[in-house]
Amino acid sequence: MMADFLDFYRGRRVLVTGHTGFKGAWLCRILSHLGARVTGYSLEPKTTPSLFEILKNTDQTHTVYGDIRDSRRLYEVFGAARPEVVFHLAAQPLVREGYCDPVGTYETNVQGTVNLLECVRKTGTVRSFLNVTTDKVYFNREWEWGYRENDRLCGLDPYSNSKSCAELVTYSYKQSFLAAQGVAVSTARAGNVIGGGDFAPDRIIPDCVRAAVAGEPIVLRNPNATRPYQHVLDPLFAYLLIAARGYQSPNLADCYNVGPNDCDCVTNKMLATLLVRAWGGEIPLCTGSEKGPHEATFLKLDSSRIKKQLGFEPRLGIGEAVELTVAWSKAFYGGLDAVSVTDQQIDDYIEMIK
Repeated sequence: MMADFLDFYRGRRVLVTGHTGFKGAWLCRILSHLGARVTGYSLEPKTTPSLFEILKNTDQTHTVYGDIRDSRRLYEVFGAARPEVVFHLAAQPLVREGYCDPVGTYETNVQGTVNLLECVRKTGTVRSFLNVTTDKVYFNREWEWGYRENDRLCGLDPYSNSKSCAELVTYSYKQSFLAAQGVAVSTARAGNVIGGGDFAPDRIIPDCVRAAVAGEPIVLRNPNATRPYQHVLDPLFAYLLIAARGYQSPNLADCYNVGPNDCDCVTNKMLATLLVRAWGGEIPLCTGSEKGPHEATFLKLDSSRIKKQLGFEPRLGIGEAVELTVAWSKAFYGGLDAVSVTDQQIDDYIEMIK
């Protein structure tokens, strides 16, 4: 079942928005491994260092720098690339940044999605479209059960709410235009993603790694908050599977939760503890101030649909996810070839799912 999924992308024209970000850089690298013809549309990398630049992805991906809010530029790129499959990852991705810049967050995450769907509607070459949103699209009731795809969409903070809106926009375009045009439209609501090469601010694993490298204590803002953490390779291969199956069987195009198994949903404190163990040495943990804008305390996904409909199972438990992240980070900060480490982790994962 998995062999044809891996072969699907060979020679396929694929467009990835947000390809200079953490997940986007990994996704483009995987697509190149699978033989796809990739075009990326994104702002220039926002962090220094940047995984996109470390991997030298411009050698394998046709890169166009542009803003998802620039509809004219985006349409020009669609016309030139004529993509068959589109992965939409471009976003303002941080909860706290959403509080600082709500207007920019809604413009990027909602109007940017509208602009992209208009290009899909008008270009006529796309046969499968996947909008990557977040586990935070649900109205969070702080209950212990995992949210299912038919639960209420209503993120409370500007970031989460903008992603809920992007889900509704995608559904409207699907029902109003794209289904009739033969476009398979899906959304993926992914849990919290970790892995080597994430240098973003205000994220727990990058903050932990920076502290470990500097020999400083790890400060946890919300140590008791529980999240569905997963290694970046699991959700990215789920995205690839969703888009491929939608292309092959449009009735499988749907909204899918993409999260780890229940046993791998852990608190921030446990995640940091696992990283300290994997890193080795003495790295103290301490609790910082929890005062700040509202963030959910407990969040878990029920990923039964993608398991039943598409046969996808996460392959990397939380322990393995942390170990792979630490191995990549130690290689990079130790001056080793991070490109080879990235490629090896991708190859190992592909061998695992064959």
